Amino acid sequence: MQANSDIKWWHPDVFSQKQPNLAIRAKIMKAVRGYFDGQGFDEVETPILQVCPVIDTHIRAFATERRGVSGDIEETLYLHTSPEFAMKKLMVAGQNTGMDKIYQIANVFRNAEGSKRHRCEFKLIEWYRTHADYNDMMTDCEGLLRACVEAADVKRLQYKDHQCDPFKAFERLTVAEAFERYAGIDLMAVLDDKAALREAVKALGLHTADDDEWDDLFFRVMDDKIEPQLGMGTPTFLCDYPISMASLSKPKEDDSRLAERFELYVCGIELANAFSELTDAEEQVRRYHIEMDEKERLYGERYPLDEEFIQALRHGLPESGGIALGLDRLVMLVCGADDIKDVLWCE
Repeated sequence: MQANSDIKWWHPDVFSQKQPNLAIRAKIMKAVRGYFDGQGFDEVETPILQVCPVIDTHIRAFATERRGVSGDIEETLYLHTSPEFAMKKLMVAGQNTGMDKIYQIANVFRNAEGSKRHRCEFKLIEWYRTHADYNDMMTDCEGLLRACVEAADVKRLQYKDHQCDPFKAFERLTVAEAFERYAGIDLMAVLDDKAALREAVKALGLHTADDDEWDDLFFRVMDDKIEPQLGMGTPTFLCDYPISMASLSKPKEDDSRLAERFELYVCGIELANAFSELTDAEEQVRRYHIEMDEKERLYGERYPLDEEFIQALRHGLPESGGIALGLDRLVMLVCGADDIKDVLWCE
């Protein structure tokens, strides 16, 4: 027998150790479909290969080449980082048929990722509702998490020593409130003042650099002071991000500096990302160029604009709420696993 560190995941002795988790995973997958089918959603399928995989600055994609029958390269395509653009096109397409609620369970791909909570290929559940906003997505999250916990016959969600009860009222906390509570920073006062934010970050004893952008400083505080506090005891919806951090989200009506975006946290782990969807095509193009310019500055790459997506927006995307939730992470939390590989069929 090989040393334990050399035994591969497919060895029966190793694989058998994760079978209880995989049995729970199967129950959760059934519960997910049962929840959305019970809510009257249509399950859809969209292509993995996309013209534009994402417009978020910091999410990086896998590229491939499509060749014609002659073998010549005809275009670069990307593995989708989420099925978002294609699903929004379906939301436009389905307006006359009553297809106003859709969901998809999809494997998605993100480059330059890998840890005990990340894989470059992972499984998402993504869903959209027309005539809805991010508040409706919160309600869905509450129902979905409770359905999954009940299906697995467990009492709580858990990660390492942290526990979270999804049957209690979920916490709703704005990003500004979180910065004040956990870092002592008045975020709205430094929203357009990088120098002031840098000084506040320094005062927390966190590293700063001369070439830090505002977003760099923001995420340093989020990573060190805020995220580890969220979703402890009860799940937390972290709401109302600065508009610069929500390239696909509708601005808040009462404060256009903020976006109707939330992330769901459980036991310090980000589980879902949701928006009241941006339906303004010209604003979407403007934000695309901002994000791609920054991606090129940071990573030396940019992705093409999905012109068909913009045409669909111009035709008319209904007011909608949309969300993506990481299913592998949800299974981790239901099982109380510390490593995402312990809930995957294959590593």
